[in-house]
Amino acid sequence: MATTEKLKILVPGHHPMVSLVGQRDELLKLIEGAFSASILVRGNEITISGPKEETDRAATLFEELIGLLDQGQELTAHAVEQSIDMLKGAEARPRDVFSDAVLVHRGKAIRPKTVGQKKYVDAIRRSTITFSIGPAGSGKTYLAMAAAVRALQQKEVARLILCRPAVEAGEKLGFLPGTLYEKVNPYMRPLYDALYDMMDPETLSRLIERGTIEVSPLAFMRGRSLNDSFIILDEAQNTTPEQMKMFLTRLGFGSKVVVTGDITQIDLPAGSHSGLNIVREILTGIGGLEFVYLTGKDVVRHKIVQEIVEAYQRFDEDR
Repeated sequence: MATTEKLKILVPGHHPMVSLVGQRDELLKLIEGAFSASILVRGNEITISGPKEETDRAATLFEELIGLLDQGQELTAHAVEQSIDMLKGAEARPRDVFSDAVLVHRGKAIRPKTVGQKKYVDAIRRSTITFSIGPAGSGKTYLAMAAAVRALQQKEVARLILCRPAVEAGEKLGFLPGTLYEKVNPYMRPLYDALYDMMDPETLSRLIERGTIEVSPLAFMRGRSLNDSFIILDEAQNTTPEQMKMFLTRLGFGSKVVVTGDITQIDLPAGSHSGLNIVREILTGIGGLEFVYLTGKDVVRHKIVQEIVEAYQRFDEDR
């Protein structure tokens, strides 16, 4: 016969109960649906009763959520769902994941929002070269950009270099009309958008003018040696093997590299091999180099986007 238990948790008076259970109890309903335990809320007291294991885990969840409120964080349905998954999978403590501020700009903190994203951020910090492979919306580029801006602000590096392969233009940018900026801007726009989220426009413009921050097509990396730099290669699934080798061998002293890509969205011409796919077979057992794989569980866009990503992953696996 399963052991039953009853636990009481007192919510500190400085936290309105609605901040913990949500408007119309939306967060409480998520928690009730996740555990085989009865949860009763009265005043600032929560009573949990049921099988001991389930009761203990539900109590631990509430303690973690209260801890997040103590840190000044706002609880969302996504945060609660992720917290439940973490505790059920014994993967990590929610407070350890959600409290890791990669960058703070104008009072807004950029943090990992899943266990996978936390592992990614940790890998960037400890490795010289980090490869992040995962679906759209899993935070690959955004978190790398936040880590890069933080490294520049802390004077850990002297420059940020952000690049993408301009596949749609075949990298033959000379045939496009306009100035160099007008030619490459459409392909670099997502990188600029992220930078504007993380820096004041005036500061960003000044750093770009000085060359402290450089946003350019991958083709412009050839023949360079990049020292004291944080270098990000985005959309790396659209590199050829030759381009990937060229890029990786640009690494100089005091530099850090992050390579991001989604191997399910390769836009190279038919018959071409992706440099990101091949590098996974070549670069094994090298110290200071890590591969991090994100999944649909790490997608932090609208919930339906996560479900779409997972549906495509199942389709690809079945094929």
